[in-house]
Amino acid sequence: MSAAIDDFLAMLAAERGAAANTLAAYRRDLEGAEDAIGDLAEASPEHLQSLGNAWSDLAPSSLARKASALRQFYGFLVDEGIRKDDPSPALPRPATRRSLPKILSHDEVNALFARAELEADGGKPAAVRMLALLELLYGSGLRATELVSLPLAAVPRDAPFLTITGKGGVARMVPVSGRAKDAIGKWLEVRADEPKFLFPSRGKHISRIRLYQMLKDLAVRAGLPPEKVSPHVLRHAFATHLLEGGADLRILQTLLGHADIATTQIYTHVDSARLVALVNERHPLAKARVQARSKGHG
Repeated sequence: MSAAIDDFLAMLAAERGAAANTLAAYRRDLEGAEDAIGDLAEASPEHLQSLGNAWSDLAPSSLARKASALRQFYGFLVDEGIRKDDPSPALPRPATRRSLPKILSHDEVNALFARAELEADGGKPAAVRMLALLELLYGSGLRATELVSLPLAAVPRDAPFLTITGKGGVARMVPVSGRAKDAIGKWLEVRADEPKFLFPSRGKHISRIRLYQMLKDLAVRAGLPPEKVSPHVLRHAFATHLLEGGADLRILQTLLGHADIATTQIYTHVDSARLVALVNERHPLAKARVQARSKGHG
């Protein structure tokens, strides 16, 4: 393996905090490409183009992942002055684009919460737990596994943050809204006295499958198609609605626990009309035109 690959992986670990599993995946993809065409640091566009044959049997998602690893690698080489040119445009492209994530509208999210809050008002532990789970899925964007396995020790006392251990064992801090904190507080009052997990079940914690079932049952009671609702869909809604509200993509990357911002960029499918309006309203040249028109009328 070339020294350039080692340097690139070291940068991912130091600057982006990439997890061991992420680094191993990058290493496999880069070493596999190097086995096929030789030293990647010296590869020409024609060499990269020839990877189409080596990757011909791959699924579009696998091809896209390998190409992404190489594009980032060559971006690193250019940034470091190791290469003057970037040959990555010659890489083969997948035949199909990655599908956009399913999301819920604001009205659909409101319907879920209205039903969950109505049921939780009755004080039954299962309903109070459901509201706390929902608040954390949509309010903090947690993955299903991260949520169900939350240790009791992760619950905030003074600071409004949860400490989450995500993919690859990488820890991150995620904010907990006032609503979510209230819901968790009510759940702590009625939950079983189990010291390890926030959402215990039979000596362990509730399973991901059980969480899926509970959400789909709630969707039915809220008058929504159950196939539209899942933990991952609520995570997507969290991300998309934050972007719609003006959140920065880098901040969203941190909140979601993505090692690569390319993963976060899928959420830029937000309403195109809103983005056009944002440019028209906020761009400095737009303000200059408004001022010019004002002076002209004066």
